[in-house]
Amino acid sequence: MAFSVITWFTSVLLADCYRSPDIITGRRNYTYMDAVRANLGGMYVPLCGVAQYATLVGATIGYTITGSISMVAVKRSNCFHKHHTREGCHISYNGFIILFGLIEVVLSQIPNFHKLSVLSIIAAAMSFAYSSIGLGLSIAHVAGGARPTTSITGIPVGNGVTGTDKMFNTFSALGNAAFAYAFSLVLVEIQDTLKSSPPENKVMKKAAFIGISISTMFYMLCGIMGYAAFGNDAPGNILTGFGFFEPFWLIDVANICIMIHLVGAFQVLCQPVYAFVEEWSKKKWPESEFVTKEYLFDLPWAGISSFSIFRLVWRTAYVVFTVIVAMIFPNFNDVVGLVGAISFWPLTIFFPIEMYIAQAKLRRFSFTWIWMQILSFACLIISLLAAAGSINGLIKDLPTLKPFKSMS
Repeated sequence: MAFSVITWFTSVLLADCYRSPDIITGRRNYTYMDAVRANLGGMYVPLCGVAQYATLVGATIGYTITGSISMVAVKRSNCFHKHHTREGCHISYNGFIILFGLIEVVLSQIPNFHKLSVLSIIAAAMSFAYSSIGLGLSIAHVAGGARPTTSITGIPVGNGVTGTDKMFNTFSALGNAAFAYAFSLVLVEIQDTLKSSPPENKVMKKAAFIGISISTMFYMLCGIMGYAAFGNDAPGNILTGFGFFEPFWLIDVANICIMIHLVGAFQVLCQPVYAFVEEWSKKKWPESEFVTKEYLFDLPWAGISSFSIFRLVWRTAYVVFTVIVAMIFPNFNDVVGLVGAISFWPLTIFFPIEMYIAQAKLRRFSFTWIWMQILSFACLIISLLAAAGSINGLIKDLPTLKPFKSMS
C-alpha cells in the first residue's frame, strides 16, 4: 500500500515534467532523459540515462525469464494431469526461452511506441485475466477447507531457515514490490503518445491514478488470498509454482495469459532502448544508408509501415542478448527484486522529486523541501535493503547455477 501511494504521488510530479518550463504550454520532453535535461541538466542527465536504460534491459531479461516459466508451466501442468505424478515432468527452460525470444524478434520490428496501442490493450486484458484466475483459485482453495500454517510474521525461523535468511528474504520481497510499480521509467515516453488536448499531464495523472488503484487492489487481494490458501508454503508464483494442479485447463489458460502479457510488456519496455540506440546511431553516422535508410510498405491491417535493415539487425541482437542472459540466470524472484531495487529510488523517487523542486523553485530547508528530502532518503534506504536481499539470493544460487541447463 505504501509503495502504491508513493508511486502515485511521484507519478503526478513526473507527469508535470513532460513539458517545460510551463507544464501546459512548454516545450515537449519526449523521453525521461529529455525531462531531466530540461529541468536539472548537468551530471543528472547521464546518471538518469544509466539508471533508466540499465533498468529497462534488466526488466526485459526478467520478462524473458518469466515468459518462459509460464510456457514451461503449461507443459508441466499437462504432464502432471496425464501421469498424475511429478516424475518425468522435469522440462528444460532453454527451448521456451528461445521461443519467447523468437516471438520478440518479430514484434520488435514494430517501429516505435506509437504503434504499440493494440499490443498494450491485449497485454492489459491478459493481466486482468490471469490475476482474476489466480485470485479465484485462491478463494476456492480457502473455501474448500484449506488450513495452511500462517502467521503475522511469515515463515518462522527454524527448520533450515535462519534469522539472516528471513531478513534477506524480506529485503528481496521489498524489491519485488518495488518492481510491481516500475512504470515510472517509461511514463514520459507513454505520455508522449497522448494528444495535446486535453493537456497530456492531466490525462496521464488520471490514468496513473486509475492504473495504480486497480493494480494495488489486485496485488493486495492476490497476496492476502494466496497466503491464506498456502500459508508459509506459498510458491513465488502460485500459477507457475504449482500451488494448484486442478483444474489444469484453467491453470493453462492463466499461464498462457501471463505469457501473452509479458510479450506485450517486453515491447513496452524495450522500445525506449531501441529508440535511444537508433537515434544515437543516426546522429553518429548520418551518411550511412545501412543506419538511416527506411523502406516503406503498405500492410492491409496496419496501413503504411516502415522497415530498416539496421533496425532488424540491432533489435534482433538485443533480443538474442536477453535470451542468453535469461538462460544463464533463470532465478526469477531475485532478478525481479534486483531490477526493482535498482530502479525504484532513482527513477520513481529521486528524479521526479528533484525536477519538481527545480520547477517549483522551492527554497532549501522550506517545509515542503524538507519532507520531500526525507521521503527520498527513506526510499533510498528501502532500495539499498532490497538490492542487498536480491544480491544475497543470487549469490546463494551460484553454487547450484548451471548455465544453459536449467530445468523446471
